[in-house]
Amino acid sequence: MKAQNTIYGRSPAIQEALRITQLIAATDVTTLIIGDTGTGKELFAKKIHQDSPRRNNQYFAINCAALPETLIESSLFGHKKGAFTDAKENHNGIIAQAHKSTLFLDGINETPLKVQSKLLRFLENGECQGIGYTEAHQYDVRIIAASNKNLRNEVKEGRFREDLYYRLNIVPLELPALKDRVGDVKRLTQLFFQDLVKQYELAPPTLTSKAEQVLSHYSWPGNIRELRNFCERMLILFSGKIIDTHNLPKDIRLDNNKHTGFFTLPSQGIKLEQLEINLYQQAIHNTNGNKTAAATLLGMTRDAFLYRLRKYNLR
Repeated sequence: MKAQNTIYGRSPAIQEALRITQLIAATDVTTLIIGDTGTGKELFAKKIHQDSPRRNNQYFAINCAALPETLIESSLFGHKKGAFTDAKENHNGIIAQAHKSTLFLDGINETPLKVQSKLLRFLENGECQGIGYTEAHQYDVRIIAASNKNLRNEVKEGRFREDLYYRLNIVPLELPALKDRVGDVKRLTQLFFQDLVKQYELAPPTLTSKAEQVLSHYSWPGNIRELRNFCERMLILFSGKIIDTHNLPKDIRLDNNKHTGFFTLPSQGIKLEQLEINLYQQAIHNTNGNKTAAATLLGMTRDAFLYRLRKYNLR
């Protein structure tokens, strides 16, 4: 299975998300997946379906944000021939098609309030009434939803129904941003290169340790999607070559310059106690002996800082 279709990672953050995913998959609970763009919301929705009792039925997904407002209701609930100008024939909505299966509603915040009302009714009692029909039908569909905006804020602004929000948010699944997945960037980079090498039939590039370090410190605002795009670019531009820091995209190098405070462990090692003492001395010097300010510089409480000064007999 391709890396972009599989969830990899050993960081505590992603392992916790996977643990919650397994608990969700074992039930039919309605789930709201929360996460920044590119964190893999649909990938987790598919995993929930694949690990659930509904796995033998087709998985369905609809991107509400990609549909014109006039088509969302028809796409979800269906319509009867002649119900509106372009209704040339009867149409079963995706809810009817997903009977006994799973439906992922991505960008649910983009649904109009009228549609939100019908969706709430469906979640509460399984009733689905297509446009132009006088009777509702019952369908058994497991709903997983995701939003590209903060739904709490959408509720406050009156753009999203509060009752629907709470109905969706029974068991939320919060996905970590890539920058919070400590150690996963290197592993994912290797896996993406493996996939892309097969796709393009090119020799993989090699990242120097310094380049890997820069990537690990980069904020990755586009998350997993951005990382894969980066790997694709590097493979095409540097196939079979060594990639050092100066070969990295400008935005990554500039971002790294903002984090020059990261300490790089030298290959010959360090004397940790001496480094600690030196940092305390620098903090005292830079604050003209103000212990409270020195502690703040080091991200410590004043009491913790004073304890270490006594420990090393510093003033």
